[in-house]
Amino acid sequence: MSQPLLTVVAEMVAKPGQEDSLRQALLACIEPTRKEDGCVQYDLHESTERPGHFVFYENWTSREALDRHLATPHLKRLGAQLPGLLAEEARILTFTRIA
Repeated sequence: MSQPLLTVVAEMVAKPGQEDSLRQALLACIEPTRKEDGCVQYDLHESTERPGHFVFYENWTSREALDRHLATPHLKRLGAQLPGLLAEEARILTFTRIA
């Protein structure tokens, strides 16, 4: 049996007035991340009721693939930008599918 995928849900809320800047910073990560070894799915969503409230829904082949992703230049660049853009600390949750 193959190893189950590692699912990540990352939630970020923009500071008032920083919605567009956060959106652009997050969108800049899509293309390079989708090319990474071990990335199965990397989708960005924005709330229909609260502009500036974003959720990444990600699937990775392993924890090691996710760890490599977190060490990439584009993620490090995003991490440096987030303190000035977020209203609250990002919430990152990991899951494995059980059914």
